[in-house]
Amino acid sequence: MNNLEDQLKTEYSQLTPQEKKVADFILDHIHDLVTYNSAEIARLSQVSKATVSRLFKRLGYTSYKALREHTRTLRQQGIPLVENKEILAKDSLLQRHYEQEKLNLQLLMQYLTSPEFSNILDALLKAKKIAITGFRNSYAVALHLRQQLLQARSDVYLYPQSGQTIAEELVDLTKEDVFILFAFRRRPQHLKHILQYLQKNNVPVLLISEEKSSELMQLSSWHIHMSLDSISAFDSYTAAMSFCSLLSNAFLHASLNHSRERVQKISQCYAQLYELE
Repeated sequence: MNNLEDQLKTEYSQLTPQEKKVADFILDHIHDLVTYNSAEIARLSQVSKATVSRLFKRLGYTSYKALREHTRTLRQQGIPLVENKEILAKDSLLQRHYEQEKLNLQLLMQYLTSPEFSNILDALLKAKKIAITGFRNSYAVALHLRQQLLQARSDVYLYPQSGQTIAEELVDLTKEDVFILFAFRRRPQHLKHILQYLQKNNVPVLLISEEKSSELMQLSSWHIHMSLDSISAFDSYTAAMSFCSLLSNAFLHASLNHSRERVQKISQCYAQLYELE
């Protein structure tokens, strides 16, 4: 949203008094502007809707809706975009946040009802080794899934090790393993090359990312579409963490006898090492 902010600051002295009211409101809410509709901006700025429309046209947008469409291309830079009209109509920030989180989870649950989730679970149960990777914001989710699956089975790895390259890890993967990649937006450019290498070596790949990652999707065996949308400048990982919980629990129940024995051994080891309270 920096472009809009710069435009307003440049044009500010030339604006009418009414337009300046709108500009002041926008500058005060630059990071969550798209959580307001044009009527709300007019009401909170104490001007007419025509004034709001006139200002946005002056800034080069045909309408406020055009500005919101423009933010679609900026979302990968951390710019907020909320397109659901019901969410925008909510009165409070907390309520808007809650509605968006529900929507993200609903989108995930709709996808997970497909047969593909069962195929993914079956592949993980049969895999000799599970390797999980995530860079930048994806790292925390990858680490969490690894720690959960490791309670239920052995040979679950997080690649690469801190500060290390990944080639020496990937070289050992085969078609009998599964590689899980969390590739949320603003991801490193080299992920495509990682997946190309794995595809060439017939390693099954589960890709978890937002929908705008078609190039990576073509290189994966399965794709989980993950909505990260939020009403603020930071992405939401509620759905991602919920997916990790669901997948880990599904794995645990599908291999209950073996997993129960492993959980018991881990608990005994915790006690012997005095690691947990």
